Amino acid sequence: MPVDTDPGPPGLLCNDNALNRQAELYRQRFGFARLRTPPKTGFYLHYSLQGLALCQQGPDQPGPVRVDFVEGAIGHRRRFGGGRGQPLARATGMKSGFNPVICDATAGLGRDGFVLASLGSQVTLCERSPLLAALLEDGLQRAALDSEIGDWVTQYLSLHAGDSGDWLKSLDNKQRPDVVYMDPMYPSGKAHVLVKKEMRALQQLIGPDQDSADLLDIALQTAQRRVVVKRPGRADWLTDRKPSMSIESKKTRYDVYVTL
Repeated sequence: MPVDTDPGPPGLLCNDNALNRQAELYRQRFGFARLRTPPKTGFYLHYSLQGLALCQQGPDQPGPVRVDFVEGAIGHRRRFGGGRGQPLARATGMKSGFNPVICDATAGLGRDGFVLASLGSQVTLCERSPLLAALLEDGLQRAALDSEIGDWVTQYLSLHAGDSGDWLKSLDNKQRPDVVYMDPMYPSGKAHVLVKKEMRALQQLIGPDQDSADLLDIALQTAQRRVVVKRPGRADWLTDRKPSMSIESKKTRYDVYVTL
């Protein structure tokens, strides 16, 4: 996900001496400054026994934002989301006897990629925002320790912390994914789409996508079977490019570009 105006990465706070080593690894790997105390205003990262979380100081702010693949909304969606019959799975071409290899090119908080992996696909989560990549890495590490989902998370989900377009262009023919999945950040002016406070908070830090058109071009050249672009139900096609077909759910549309 590209940055519109770059305020620099938030600092990272860790108050637990037993966790300082892992916190320092995150600082070094993703370029976060060390914090001794929370800032008076604005964003910061907090590493605790609950994992890595994005926090925001100030009135009427969202609670901590973290990647949790085990509990909460994503756990409920994994159990009751509709399996292979749900629109997301159908859009990727998933069917009995065929689990496409998928590149989630704009992974964000990893929710859609996680669902696709839980249904049997090999998924690479690509995220170039250091902030989101760090949250994803922490979420994957905690999920890998879970007795229920740890084995298949390790087997089916991986993270590429970097630009997905560059990564896709680096692949040879044998490495190309069957499907490239894109969920571009919607323009900030469309406030009705960004309902959740956590998404508004992330958009303040990450900014809207500025090069979705370029990524779509790369995806169309790379995907062996199809490119899937997630859009709000009433949104225009990305870059006004007509898809081969669309699959709709209540509030979301999946535009499918067949590349076979």
